[in-house]
Amino acid sequence: MLKIEHLRKNYDSFSLDCSLEIMQGCVTGLIGQNGAGKSTTFKAILGLISIDGGTISILGKDSQEFGAKDKQNLGVVLSDSGFSGYLTINDIIPVLDHLYGNFDKPFFVEQVQRFQLPRHKKIKEFSTGMKAKLKVLAAISHDAKLLILDEPTAGLDVIARDELLEMLREFMEKDEERSILISSHISSDLETLCDDLYMIHNGKIIMHEDTDVLLSDYALIKVDHKQYENMDKQYILRYKKESYGYSCLTNQKPYYMENYPQIAIEKGNIDEVITMMIRGKEL
Repeated sequence: MLKIEHLRKNYDSFSLDCSLEIMQGCVTGLIGQNGAGKSTTFKAILGLISIDGGTISILGKDSQEFGAKDKQNLGVVLSDSGFSGYLTINDIIPVLDHLYGNFDKPFFVEQVQRFQLPRHKKIKEFSTGMKAKLKVLAAISHDAKLLILDEPTAGLDVIARDELLEMLREFMEKDEERSILISSHISSDLETLCDDLYMIHNGKIIMHEDTDVLLSDYALIKVDHKQYENMDKQYILRYKKESYGYSCLTNQKPYYMENYPQIAIEKGNIDEVITMMIRGKEL
C-alpha cells in the first residue's frame, strides 16, 4: 500500500532518513517524540514538501506519478490543518461532494448525527473533539484505500478519543484491503488499534515490531549490580543505570523468565519501550 525507501529531507538543524512499509489490510503506527520526524514524513509522503532523496510508492505507484485521480484513494488528517472556522457542516458537504467522486453523503450525514455534530453551527464554535471527529469523518467518507493520519487524537479527552478510534476500527472492518498509517503520542491508542509500529528518533527509524510481539515479548528487567553482572545480556536491547542497579529492555521476556526466575521482570508497554530505546544505552 505504501513503501518508503531511504526518504531524505535535510534542514539546517534536522535531517530525515527513513524507510518503512505499510501492508494492505494493516494499521501501522509511527511513534516518537515531538520533533522526531513524524510530521515531516507525512508531509513528504503527501508531496507537501520536496524531498532530497529516496523513493515513495503509494498504492503501487511512484509518488511523482501520483495524480489527482489517484489521490481520490487517500484520506488525510494533518495535525496543523482543518476546515475554515467560518464554515458549517452544511457548507462542507457540497465541497466534499465536489472534491471526491466517491463521496458517500448518506454515510457522512448519518455519522454526523451519530456523533452529534451540529450541522448549522460554525466550526470555530466546535469543541476540540468535535473538530477532530469532523476531520476524520471527512477522510473516511469517500471510500479511501489508505488513510494517513497525523496525531488525529491529540488534545482529546478519553471519551472523544474512544469514539474516534471506533470510527477507524469500523472503517477497517468494512474492507480488508484498506490500510492506515497513523501517528500518535498516546500509547494506549496505538496498542489497541495498530498491527505494527515503527519508532522514529532524530529522523531515523530505530525500531519496527508487531504490536502483539511488543506487548507479549518485550519487558523491562530490573536487577541489582550482581544480578546484572551474572545475567546473559545477548537479548538486551538497551540498559539504563538506576539507583538500585540497572533497568534493561529485552525483546525476549520468555527467555529471562525461564532462566532467571529470581529477577524482577515487568511487562513492557509502548511508553517504556520508547523511553528505553531513546534514553537507554546499547551494550
